[in-house]
Amino acid sequence: MQTGAPSGELQAALGTTLSPYAAAYFEQGKAGAQIDKPARKAKLKQVAKRAALVLLVLLILVGGWLGWKVIHNSGKVFGGNIFGFLHPTKLKGEDTGRVNILLAGNSADDPGHGGASLTDSIMIVSIDVKNNTAYLLSIPRDLWVYVPNSGYEKINEAYVDGQANHFSASNFPNGGMGQLEQIVSNNFGITLDYYALVNYTAFRDTVNAVGGVDVNIQSPDSRGLFDPNIAVTDGGPLKLSNGLHHLNGQVALNLARARGDSYYSYGFPASDFDRTTHQRQLLVALKTKVSSLGTLSNPFKVSSLLDAVGKNVTTDFNTGEASRLYQIMGKVNNNNITSVSLNGYKGKNYLASYTGYGGQSALIPAAGVTNYTAIQKLVDQLSVVPTPTPKP
Repeated sequence: MQTGAPSGELQAALGTTLSPYAAAYFEQGKAGAQIDKPARKAKLKQVAKRAALVLLVLLILVGGWLGWKVIHNSGKVFGGNIFGFLHPTKLKGEDTGRVNILLAGNSADDPGHGGASLTDSIMIVSIDVKNNTAYLLSIPRDLWVYVPNSGYEKINEAYVDGQANHFSASNFPNGGMGQLEQIVSNNFGITLDYYALVNYTAFRDTVNAVGGVDVNIQSPDSRGLFDPNIAVTDGGPLKLSNGLHHLNGQVALNLARARGDSYYSYGFPASDFDRTTHQRQLLVALKTKVSSLGTLSNPFKVSSLLDAVGKNVTTDFNTGEASRLYQIMGKVNNNNITSVSLNGYKGKNYLASYTGYGGQSALIPAAGVTNYTAIQKLVDQLSVVPTPTPKP
């Protein structure tokens, strides 16, 4: 058997002569190595293709899963075609330069206590779409108002009465939110374009879906906030020191509910007005997280967000309008959002204490039960964009 040059080189290197069998073995090994190189490359390519295929399938599954979430949950919440999300629709009020939304909250998802359907949280969200500013105006739940077909009562009962009486009136939605919208619109002198009714679960789950919110507690009490009235089963009692806190959904909800009206509480000198202040603060913090890139680029956060909204929010926005609202709010910097309370805005108190029918303790306009003139002027002033101060 001829060994050839390669085996001759090996023999020279070893300083000895290979047997014919050893030389032949060497030549076969070398040839095998030359054949294995392209084989290994082909195998690696095959593995890479399979991995890419698996990844593609995962992406399709995640995309389909999220798509189903959008369709399923948007069908519960928004009217209109699902594809409206891809085609933002001009909002009512946008042509006038301002869109007004009535936001209300109740605990209908927690029927274990009395008054679960009362809208204990009521707020006007007003957006200047031309100047990218907004204001949040809280309406106290104890405001004494006239409710058609029911007489005078606290405003937090208006929704319940509207539902029970099947409220219907031109230019307003049907049902409880239509009743509440009519009362707020007439008394505050404001055109309300949309509404949203949110329950406790929606707020808690939305905060959790975005990974929590950051809130800066600035209580007049050096110890911060403490309200023992929050049940242990709800993560209570509420206790937060002054300063920056990262809150999960349950603690954020507890802060939104707390008003320090029980023994040993501290940090709530204005009681329910402190509660509404914290609600506005939490809403701004939530806006920040919802519109952040980290939330929107995470499919699992998006899915959780859709779940929270889909199960627990009622609104008259359709899909295209909801998409447009998201665009508009993304342009509004938090520094351009004004937080307003009727109890001492810019040093003026627009409300007075009142003992209503049946001895109920309520609130009325400072000028009298039916005199909303000063409050309406405030709403008008909030809707005017201040003229920038000329630079010297």
